[in-house]
Amino acid sequence: MKGSIQADHIPVNKYEILVAGLPGLIFTEISGLEQETENVVLPDRTTVSGGDSQPVEFTAMQPMHHKAEVKIMEVWYQEGRDPVIPTYKKPVTLIHKSISGAVLATYFITGCWVSKMKLPDLEQANEGEMAQIEWTFKGDFVPPSI
Repeated sequence: MKGSIQADHIPVNKYEILVAGLPGLIFTEISGLEQETENVVLPDRTTVSGGDSQPVEFTAMQPMHHKAEVKIMEVWYQEGRDPVIPTYKKPVTLIHKSISGAVLATYFITGCWVSKMKLPDLEQANEGEMAQIEWTFKGDFVPPSI
């Protein structure tokens, strides 16, 4: 592989996620975005494109001790619960940076909202790992990167 990979690659630990209308949030881990085109199975058992894409879903891990950021996420989560606040869906930008810090890929997730919050498992025998909250997000569409 040496010589076949271009210089200044995008590492998986250089990213930023921006949520419109919210201050900066730190997530230690973000699952991969997966977008799938709907398909139709024909009677002859072949498939064809349905044309539209399925909603996108991803998770993000947030340090539990970042109290101000956790509060921001809790408020956003509550916006999507009864009574639903009209602004519960927000545009999100996922930025991938290269080793040098240059922005090499950007993805825009429209209609993003928080669908689930999962508190960490607890265990007395644990060596003291950082407690993190897992947030599940759903979004309408991820246009191609620019």
